[in-house]
Amino acid sequence: MSNWPPPPLQEAYCAYSIILMALFWCTEALPLAVTALFPIILYPMMGIMDASEVCIEYLKDSNILFIGGLLMAIAVEHWNLHKRIALRVLLIIGVRPALLLLGFMLVTAFLSMWISNTATTAMMVPIAHAVLDQLHRTPTGKDVEEGSDNPTFELQEPSPQKKETKFGEKDNGQVHPVPAASLEPTAQQPEELRFSQGMSLCVCYSASIGGIATLTGTTPNLVLQGQVNSLFPQNGNVVNFASWFGFAFPAMAILLLLSWLWLQILFLGFNFRKNFGIGGQAQERARAAFRVIQTEHKLLGPMTFAEKAVSLLFVTLVVLWFTREPGFFVGWGNLAFPDKDGKSMASDGTVAIFIGIILFLVPSKIPGLTPDPENPGRLKAPPALLNWKTVNEKMPWNIVFLLGGGFALAKGSEKSGLSEWLGDKLTPLQNVPSPAIAFIICLLIATFTECTSNVATTTLFLPILASMAQAICLHPLYVMLPCTLAASLAFMLPVATPPNAIVFSFGGLKVSDMARTGFLLNIIGVLVITLAINSWSYPIFNLHTFPSWADTNNTANCLATTPRP
Repeated sequence: MSNWPPPPLQEAYCAYSIILMALFWCTEALPLAVTALFPIILYPMMGIMDASEVCIEYLKDSNILFIGGLLMAIAVEHWNLHKRIALRVLLIIGVRPALLLLGFMLVTAFLSMWISNTATTAMMVPIAHAVLDQLHRTPTGKDVEEGSDNPTFELQEPSPQKKETKFGEKDNGQVHPVPAASLEPTAQQPEELRFSQGMSLCVCYSASIGGIATLTGTTPNLVLQGQVNSLFPQNGNVVNFASWFGFAFPAMAILLLLSWLWLQILFLGFNFRKNFGIGGQAQERARAAFRVIQTEHKLLGPMTFAEKAVSLLFVTLVVLWFTREPGFFVGWGNLAFPDKDGKSMASDGTVAIFIGIILFLVPSKIPGLTPDPENPGRLKAPPALLNWKTVNEKMPWNIVFLLGGGFALAKGSEKSGLSEWLGDKLTPLQNVPSPAIAFIICLLIATFTECTSNVATTTLFLPILASMAQAICLHPLYVMLPCTLAASLAFMLPVATPPNAIVFSFGGLKVSDMARTGFLLNIIGVLVITLAINSWSYPIFNLHTFPSWADTNNTANCLATTPRP
């Protein structure tokens, strides 16, 4: 039995496992996380990997980084810090139509870099509708002077959507929309309806776009890091928080700006004088809408001790991430915790868990001699910034298993020889120019992710692309990075991603509106990703050479080479 199954059959068995899981992920016959557990059963039974080897893949460093990043995101949500940031930025930018679009897109993109795309959208859409209600309402003296309270704001706290936070992931196709208590746009004029549609779409699109900027912003980014570390153990931590940010943030900024221009042209027209709200009545309406935002900001009151503490820890976390092992200078990880090669033994996950534990230790109020009302004579300690009940309610544990299942698939492909077999079959692609390969991959993934979970999409394609790159002596990241970014280009359908579904549930949109807007946005996204991978990504990831860490048996004859023009 020690020779069972025969070696040639292992590749076929592994391919069968992947096809079976792909079928279940695409049809969602089972929850995505349940399907992700298949390798624990299939691989040992098929003789591909030992059970203990498979199980180790389910809690790798990328999973720990995911959990640690979410602890901070949950703390930001729990103390309503994200709402304060959003309202403050909107007060700075103003509420003229074109600037209002830009303001909501900037705020939503920034928040989705750090917290769930779904939770960000659930918070921002009610604010957008409340502001639109004022813009489209005939202004009265009272409105202009005071602004009007809008019950839409009350939908944010507490929001059921926050309990379904999926960190940018598609929750098995089951999106729990915010209870839209008659949230149909109040616009009566066609141009007002178009502006309402544009405002709604700008929120969900910028949530998806913003998530690509940071390694923890959306789950496919972590899938990439985990699979690179699994397939190429000697890669020297090439994909870390700093390197990813340097590559993805400029792409995100360009895509966000082009998206703003496209939405402005499509929903506001080419009259830029009108778009920027230059006119008497428009100014009065803008003033009334501005008062609504100002009133809501005042209702938050001054920053509490808890908000200040979370803000300080958040900034500390980001600084520690950037300076741990940035590559272009010696980081604190290299100095304080070096291994025998001088590399940092502490990872981004280490930093995230360290700050996460501090959140459970720091009190939410300045400790004082406060008597306990339930036990007279005893002092009551203030609660911590985070407690396990809150974390347990808001932590999407299913994504941890989904990530692990992806890493197990990648490892099984390598162990069984399937990766090597695929690489051999894909060698004819060596005659195709590299930019053309990257462009085709972006188009393929952007189309596939409209109907399938973005995590499942990256999980299935990344090992195949890595094998292809090895076979044709191309830097693996040259094809893996575009695949990962393109998985976030889900703009055309309401079911493509939870932010789209939330916006669609508010009413005022047809599927044709979203498809028409999202189609060109997908094309713009593919072009921006192609630009990114063929320009500033080269010095960041050293893409002009075939790396030694990717040189395995099937690529032993690969020499340092420049990607073909």
